[in-house]
Amino acid sequence: MAEIMLTSGQGFEGYEIVEYLGFLNVQSVLSSNFFKGLATGVSEMSDSESEKLTSKLEQVNETALKKLQKNAQKKKADAVIGVELNYTQFASYSVGTIASGTAVRLRKKQEENPVTEKALYVSNYYNRLVPRPVRVWLRGSKQGVTISVDFFNYNMDDIRAIRADVELTNLYDERLLLKDLDFVFEKGNVSLIGANYMECKLPAKDILMLKDAKVTISKYVTSRGVFACNDQPIDVTLPLHRLAALKEKRGIDAVEKYRTDGMIWTCNCGYVNEAGADECLVCGRKQEEMKSTSKFNPDEMLAKMQTKEYVIELKDVLMEYIKDIDNEYRMELLEIMESGLQYEKTRGNMKDTVIEKVEKVFEGH
Repeated sequence: MAEIMLTSGQGFEGYEIVEYLGFLNVQSVLSSNFFKGLATGVSEMSDSESEKLTSKLEQVNETALKKLQKNAQKKKADAVIGVELNYTQFASYSVGTIASGTAVRLRKKQEENPVTEKALYVSNYYNRLVPRPVRVWLRGSKQGVTISVDFFNYNMDDIRAIRADVELTNLYDERLLLKDLDFVFEKGNVSLIGANYMECKLPAKDILMLKDAKVTISKYVTSRGVFACNDQPIDVTLPLHRLAALKEKRGIDAVEKYRTDGMIWTCNCGYVNEAGADECLVCGRKQEEMKSTSKFNPDEMLAKMQTKEYVIELKDVLMEYIKDIDNEYRMELLEIMESGLQYEKTRGNMKDTVIEKVEKVFEGH
């Protein structure tokens, strides 16, 4: 540092003390001749004499501080903390200033750079064997925003790069389209591949406002060459919170509930298979493992719950259907209701939270 910093405090904003180098003490004396030249004692000074004395004392203080800095410099210090200035009488007609403090070495603190991170499940999908975008990651800091996408790699191809558009939607249902993003992979021959983060034009403050992401692939590169993706992705029909619940139970590539009409069956991955197929042509899930062990369809019960106002009324609706619900779900559902009743006493209306939890119980079954 070019100049030794001084403070009466114990530190400097933006710096941390890395070493204490010892206590310093210097003095600066006001010549006795100055007082001899005064016509009267200090208490009887005229205004002009008082101004002269004040000016001289300020000079003495300044000299003392300069001496303090000089001594600190000899110790290779960056600053002096706890600086004190005290007037003292050294002898008759001899007054001066004693300056003291502690010499220290400083280091500039690294600027805090908090990172805001957001993960969004992708709410559209491709219904064939192409890399499936499943999750978008966003990180924001003072340096800007970066983005990455996780892809499910059904073919276990050695995928090296994917070019895609990413559409982000915020809580106000406003959309932002990020076009032609090139995602690169260090290891592309595993089932779930994560792209390296890349910069994107998005204000960091907007990250936490985002609620949804859609990804449209234009082309991708594997060890076998470059492949165009001309298909249009399919939008997921489930609400976002139910999509998240389905993925938690059935895997990150899951986008649809299993269903069948006897002629065809829809896999959790969204692919529609012929009735005779034992396993899904795209993801390999076995139909038998996806078939629900529950004969109860919760849709009617949930629709009736939506018309109610309080948890006690939701519990009444549940009790209307409880005998039709499989034993393995009954206790969990009753616990959700009891917990909701307790929280509603202290936190206010819990209807939406309780219904979400009930939906999660049946999601994927």
